[in-house]
Amino acid sequence: MKTLLSYIWPITRRISSEINGVLEVTYSQGKKVLDSKNANYSYGPLQEILEFGLTKVDLKSVDNLLLLGLGGGSIIKSLRETFEYKNQIYAVEIDPAMIQIAKDEFGISESWNLKIIHDDAFLFTKTSRRKYQLVIIDLFIDNKVPPIFYQKEFCDRITRLLSPQGSFIFNVGMNPENDNEAAEHLISHFEENFNLQLYPNVLKQNYLIIGTKKER
Repeated sequence: MKTLLSYIWPITRRISSEINGVLEVTYSQGKKVLDSKNANYSYGPLQEILEFGLTKVDLKSVDNLLLLGLGGGSIIKSLRETFEYKNQIYAVEIDPAMIQIAKDEFGISESWNLKIIHDDAFLFTKTSRRKYQLVIIDLFIDNKVPPIFYQKEFCDRITRLLSPQGSFIFNVGMNPENDNEAAEHLISHFEENFNLQLYPNVLKQNYLIIGTKKER
């Protein structure tokens, strides 16, 4: 009945988060999406943007990956269903409300090949000793990426966490006025160690940087 009603009138549930403010889960046209005040978080354009990024890496060679920023878990759904990725995923999310939404509303919960870690991504990258073959960086609070994730220290941590010939996908931002400047900083931090692909206008919205470690 709820599915049928969603085709007639969108059904919205609002959840308060101390970190992300008011989050909205909207059921419309038989599909759920997760939005913050100013941005789509999951199961909408953001999912398509990250799926575009995933087409630019060789997932068949990736045995494990690190996702920084779980959101509602739409990229995990993409990995499992669209790209048929069956290997290990480690997902780090700072917001406990977001982890609960991913579980309750979208069926994203821990399993033998998915570990969800409640932690600050900046602190996690400092202490983690595991090596990853792919890191997906999608660290938005509403429609902004905290500036700390554009700094050299964070980029150096990503470099350290990646295995030889490992790759990263960095969702730089969705604000054209700031994206180019942020991207320039990231390029300067990564270009010595990575071959970079730049996609400044994916779906006319977001700037993606994709990097693969250079052979040494």
